[in-house]
Amino acid sequence: MRIDKFLKISRLVKRRPVAKEMADQGRIKVNDKVVKSSYDVKIGDVIEVGYGSRQVKAKVCDIRETTKKAEASELYELIE
Repeated sequence: MRIDKFLKISRLVKRRPVAKEMADQGRIKVNDKVVKSSYDVKIGDVIEVGYGSRQVKAKVCDIRETTKKAEASELYELIE
């Protein structure tokens, strides 16, 4: 699954176009490497998302095509 789609489905970013734009600006890292929006997410990857002055670090635990809002947090585990 693409990183922009994963971020939207996991509710780490509200909309997919916003996630794509963030990746294109270099504000998304996976395993300490800056990635493009087409990066293929794998279970165990550590994603860092930069929201202005705030950084969110999460480990991918599961990948699903769709989720309910209540189940979205099961897709990742926050670090720090």
